Amino acid sequence: MRIGEVAEKAGVGVETIRFYERKGLIEQPRKPADGGYRSYSSETVNRVRFVREAQCLGFSLNEIEELLTLRADPETDCADVRERAQAKLDEVKNKIARLAGIQSALENLIQECRGDGPASSCCPILDALDTEDKESMT
Repeated sequence: MRIGEVAEKAGVGVETIRFYERKGLIEQPRKPADGGYRSYSSETVNRVRFVREAQCLGFSLNEIEELLTLRADPETDCADVRERAQAKLDEVKNKIARLAGIQSALENLIQECRGDGPASSCCPILDALDTEDKESMT
């Protein structure tokens, strides 16, 4: 099948297919000697879908490359994959905690600001952002 069909079946754009090829996540088929179109296998569609789903779960392209390597190795133990998923979950939880701190700081700043008067002279939000000799809010 041609690149456009692979892209359509996998739910991505043609440029995404080309990007994955450049990154080594999928193989680029050889161009035929007669100058025709490259032909992709149905496995390419599955691989692109795998990459896309892994990205949706927050895995980086490097991490996805590792997962693809584990997937292809018949000696891979499921515990290896689980370990990587657990590490990603821990990373996500840490990000959520940091975002909760940012949310709280913003809520406090908004609550302190009346929203009237000139910002240049008495805005508690701008004053709080001027962190010289102050501790970080988050």
